[in-house]
Amino acid sequence: MTGESAFAPRSVAILGAGAVGSYFGARLAQSGVDVVLIGRPSHTEAIVRDGVRVLQGDSEWSVRVRAATDVEPARDADVVLVAVKSPDTSRAAAALAPHLRADARLTSLQNGVDNAARIAAALPQPVYAAVVYVGAYMERPGCVRHTGRGDLVIGLPRALAARGNAEGDLRGIAAMFESAGVGCPIAPDIEAALWTKLTLNCAFNAVSALGNARYGHMAASPAVRAVMEDAVRETVAVARAEGVVLDADELVAATWALAAAMAQQYSSTAQDIQRGKPTEIDALNGFVAQRGDALGVATPVNRALHALVRLREGNPAPRRL
Repeated sequence: MTGESAFAPRSVAILGAGAVGSYFGARLAQSGVDVVLIGRPSHTEAIVRDGVRVLQGDSEWSVRVRAATDVEPARDADVVLVAVKSPDTSRAAAALAPHLRADARLTSLQNGVDNAARIAAALPQPVYAAVVYVGAYMERPGCVRHTGRGDLVIGLPRALAARGNAEGDLRGIAAMFESAGVGCPIAPDIEAALWTKLTLNCAFNAVSALGNARYGHMAASPAVRAVMEDAVRETVAVARAEGVVLDADELVAATWALAAAMAQQYSSTAQDIQRGKPTEIDALNGFVAQRGDALGVATPVNRALHALVRLREGNPAPRRL
């Protein structure tokens, strides 16, 4: 990266504006950024009517933003934040293609480690990756419950280094978030940051979904903690086989710190199961199992968690006998 000046984004489109996208969109709009949220009709209708409402503990605040159900309003955006579910990434990028300005920048705010590359495969604009740490879920259409943290780490994936003025872009995007009160450091090695988040997702998401459990309750069980630690150590082994150096002991400790910091949080996978929606489990424990197979790394716990969530996805809530 060079020392060229940062750009100053003033308009943002958020594609896939569920809980995470709506929370960050609301924070950006509060700071004066022109934001459009692109999401489901019930959600966008409520936003057009009442603005985005954010619940934090016993307090509530709201902010007016534009909202739409189609991608056409992304044409005005300096930055497009992609927050769709991982299985929808390629389709979403292809839908954006006819509408984006040539000088737009894109940033993936998604779970998994390869979404930025899939966006870049469909679009010529510069693409960056963000690792998101926030506890949030939809209380009702147009209303987000924020339960913990609310910060990002952004960076440039190695495979996408040839596009644009990456240093300037990243500093501009980071400054935009920081001005909104959202911590956003730039990672010199975003792959390590992405794999770190993936490791935490593999510890929490499936277990929370299968047990319909909050993070604090999960971490209070010694038997569950053992399963979560095994998932962490397997994922670190796969990351190292991919050439990404992580410390397993540090990530085990980070797992328990996250459980304490977000004790009331259900994972996004659990929220999907609760709402009868498809999950991203293929991009989480399933991805680790797949890469483990390819690299000769055993991943029995991740494989089992993936298989059980897939089974649960297709199975309605049990009826009483």
